[in-house]
Amino acid sequence: MLQVNKRTSEINRQFGDGEGSAQNTLNFYIDILRRQFPSMFAIVVACLLVALLYLFTAVPQFTSTASMVIDTRKVQLFQQPSMMGDASVDSGMVETQVEILKSENISLAVIRDLHLIDDPEFTGSGSGLIGAIAGALSALFSTEQSPTEFEQTRKALERFQKKRTIRRIGLTYVMEIGFTSLDPGKAARISNAIADTYIVDQLEAKYQASRRASVWLQDRIKELRTQASAAQKAVVDFKTTNNIVDTGGRLMNEQQLAEVNSQLILARASTAEAKARLDRMNDIIKQEIPDASVADALKNDTIVKLRGQYVDMASKESIWSAKYGSDHLAAANLRRQMAEIKKNIQDELRRIQESYKSDYDIAVTREDSIKASLNNVVSESQLTNRAQVQLRELESNAQTYQAMYDNFLQRYMESVQQQSFPITEARVISAASTPLVKSYPKTLVILAIALFAGTVLSFGVALARETMDNVFRTTEQVDQIIGANCLAIVPLIARTHSATLLGDHSKRTEGGTKSDLLRYVVDKPLSRFAEAVRSLKVAFDLSSAGRQNRVIAITSTLPNEGKSTLSINLAQLMAQGGARVILIDFDLRNPSLSRALLMDNRDGLVQASAQVAELDDLINVDASTGLSFLPAGLTSNLPHTNEILASQAMGDLVDRLRSKYDYVVIDMPPLAPVVDVRVTSSYVDSYLFVVEWGQTKVDVVQHKLRSLPEIQEKLLGVVLNKADIRLLARYQSYHGRNYYQKYYARYGYVE
Repeated sequence: MLQVNKRTSEINRQFGDGEGSAQNTLNFYIDILRRQFPSMFAIVVACLLVALLYLFTAVPQFTSTASMVIDTRKVQLFQQPSMMGDASVDSGMVETQVEILKSENISLAVIRDLHLIDDPEFTGSGSGLIGAIAGALSALFSTEQSPTEFEQTRKALERFQKKRTIRRIGLTYVMEIGFTSLDPGKAARISNAIADTYIVDQLEAKYQASRRASVWLQDRIKELRTQASAAQKAVVDFKTTNNIVDTGGRLMNEQQLAEVNSQLILARASTAEAKARLDRMNDIIKQEIPDASVADALKNDTIVKLRGQYVDMASKESIWSAKYGSDHLAAANLRRQMAEIKKNIQDELRRIQESYKSDYDIAVTREDSIKASLNNVVSESQLTNRAQVQLRELESNAQTYQAMYDNFLQRYMESVQQQSFPITEARVISAASTPLVKSYPKTLVILAIALFAGTVLSFGVALARETMDNVFRTTEQVDQIIGANCLAIVPLIARTHSATLLGDHSKRTEGGTKSDLLRYVVDKPLSRFAEAVRSLKVAFDLSSAGRQNRVIAITSTLPNEGKSTLSINLAQLMAQGGARVILIDFDLRNPSLSRALLMDNRDGLVQASAQVAELDDLINVDASTGLSFLPAGLTSNLPHTNEILASQAMGDLVDRLRSKYDYVVIDMPPLAPVVDVRVTSSYVDSYLFVVEWGQTKVDVVQHKLRSLPEIQEKLLGVVLNKADIRLLARYQSYHGRNYYQKYYARYGYVE
């Protein structure tokens, strides 16, 4: 219970050093969680209960989804590339189709096809408990007539659009169409109906565009047909006038020139080929035996066969020569056969050479003949060059008009074909099916949201409570705000009736179970309360070392903070230790301690200071503890109590008691209501300041102590009184109940 006495500057410096650290911040939030855990837990539980109530009352809804793709591929069986110049499918086009699906035209078409204006889900008061209540209130206070068909349609459209979801899946060409309804089958039907209506709308749009294009093309085709006919007639008339014969779209002399030129090119190529074969054959004849590639290139079976025989014999001859010698009869016989084969090969090659030479002569003769024919055709074509220039111009005009006519005619046929076989880029790849599981409300999601919201709300409430909790609860607050040491935290004790201290002690307990607060340290010496009071005595004794410190005054900021109870228990504890102790009631405005300890109204402090009675006759002594008590006396007719306490006689009286007793404990009045405490600083050695835990406001204490510097100079320390130990453990765990109970368990301690 005893706090280590540190200088205020040291305490403040240590507090400030850790304030900016991350660990200090983390500890701050952990402390908030520990202190405010019950309220936070209650808020979280309340949010979960609200979520559960909503889950039990909400009507389940089902969502069915269909998938549609914008396909870039076209069906080419009946449809050629569109005359309207179909735009390529890109991201912007897909987003455009998504907006078309969301348009009112599609929605209204589905509403009409499925007769949704007759469905109570779309035109009724709503679903669930909230919807039923809203519908009943609307029907109760509404005086309007029945809604028109237009109003019902708009109402159905509004609810339809709220329940419909259309989105593009990623960066793909796939669109997802979803619809949420109370009936799973209805959700699937509407999702599929949206997809079908969209496809029908696209087909209708293409049909209308093709029909308008066909009407325009018909007029344009008639005009082009007339222009093309006139141009063709001009070409025919010019050919007739200039005796130009056209064969296959070309003039005859041009055709002849082209044909003769082509023949000359082929003849030259044939001559060059024949000469190349002849030259190659001349080179081959120079070889005794042609190699395998040459023999294969000639494609002559005789040469190939003879060469194969020659190679086999040469192999055998080399073997026989190596084995029996080159003069052996068999080897010589093989060499004669090889010479015969070589002669046959040369004869066959000469025959082929003669054939190639004959082909070359024929090719040369043919080339000369074609050259002569070409010269004749060139001479004739020069005569019609001027006519051909004008003819080409006429033919170009005719071809242009004809091409335009053919192009527009083709486009017209495509338009007619598209009207007969309409095809769209969109197709359904996954039809909506009846969902088996509800999509809303999602139990886990709702509970997770409620848990998250409850956690955030509870933490916000906890922070707000911490911010607005402008009272003293921890020793650190005392050190930081007041600048004084917190000497002890005194627990809250259940109050019983007050028995007479200086009389019959058999009246000190009620029913034999509850002790009197005014004698708690005597009746419960091992209690936590007694230990806290004991720490105050130790702190007072330590502060007395090296200086005279016998008179201690106990005060508080406001009444009912427990200063009187603490004063008498501290005095009793000192007296039990064998010291000479006197307790004085200085609260002349409200001498509660005198009334509690003495049943009758007797003379006391006032009379002693006025020397109207002997001091020894006014002092009352407790036989069990040896504590002396000087009551306040008769104070009912004293308008200026501060003057009495500030008088020289009162100072002399305290000095007499200081010399006679080891401890002089003074029960002072509170600081806020009266100024009596301020005038006692001249003869009081130390002040003990009592602050009620969790009740006394910080700003009140700061204001009073700041205005009383003479009290601050002699302030021994602060006592946090009436602390709820159970709640205190949330603020400072080392002040919890368990530490003290475990230590004194062997003594049978009970708080």
